[in-house]
Amino acid sequence: MRWRGERRSDNVEDRRGVRPAGLAIGGLGGIALIVIALLMGADPMQLLQQVGTTSMSSDQGGQVATNPEEDKLAEFVSVVLASTEDVWVDQFRQEGMAYQVPKLVLFTGQVQSACGIAGSATGPFYCPADQKVYIDLQFYHDLQNRFGAPGDFAQAYVIAHEIGHHVQNQLGILQKVHEAQQRVSKEQANQLSVRLELQADFLAGVWAHHTQRMRGLLESGDLEEALNAAAAIGDDRLQQAGQGYVVPDSFTHGTSEQRARWFRLGYETGDMNRGDTFNTNRL
Repeated sequence: MRWRGERRSDNVEDRRGVRPAGLAIGGLGGIALIVIALLMGADPMQLLQQVGTTSMSSDQGGQVATNPEEDKLAEFVSVVLASTEDVWVDQFRQEGMAYQVPKLVLFTGQVQSACGIAGSATGPFYCPADQKVYIDLQFYHDLQNRFGAPGDFAQAYVIAHEIGHHVQNQLGILQKVHEAQQRVSKEQANQLSVRLELQADFLAGVWAHHTQRMRGLLESGDLEEALNAAAAIGDDRLQQAGQGYVVPDSFTHGTSEQRARWFRLGYETGDMNRGDTFNTNRL
């Protein structure tokens, strides 16, 4: 991905090195289980609220050192965020709407959001209550080594997917889905979650289409990196790896095939209106 020398976003809130005290999530074994559970579809809002309720004892915390390699990765994240701003401001303008750019928070270890306090084990997440995306850069190490999805464009896809949730929030989709989930069974709520996540994958693909058109950032192999990352965190693949069998009724993010296919559709069409995952029989 040709990102060096590109515009960096002013909307990055760097909280690395600031660690809220009092967060306990049960050791390394618990951390691994939470990572897998989240990527398999645990509701981040509920997870964060539970952790925040039971674990936060003080607003004061220690300092965590950063390093040059991580600083370089933080710069990369800032460039990717800037590209999402350019794309979605333009796309919303074409639809006669104004896009409100979100903040992206970098943190180390733990972070306090408007959705609660979270540890890095929760993975990247979007909090609609404060309209911010949160990411511990350590997640990218896990993406490459644990989930087998290396490459800078795979990393960019992760950000674009979370920004996709912000786009859904701006369009009122996120609130409608969360309200609908409160009125239906758990299985039906899971199905709505799948549709929400696949739409965020589609919107990530739309971003990739337009950032290539506007900036020409993609290099050979980049699209394959993003497709591989989307497939790597499909519910079926994660469940098979984590428990040895697959339970489709528990899916909340979609299969590997679905996630990659919806991202590709967004990339190929570049049309944000073609991603209505809520009114189609074939996901």
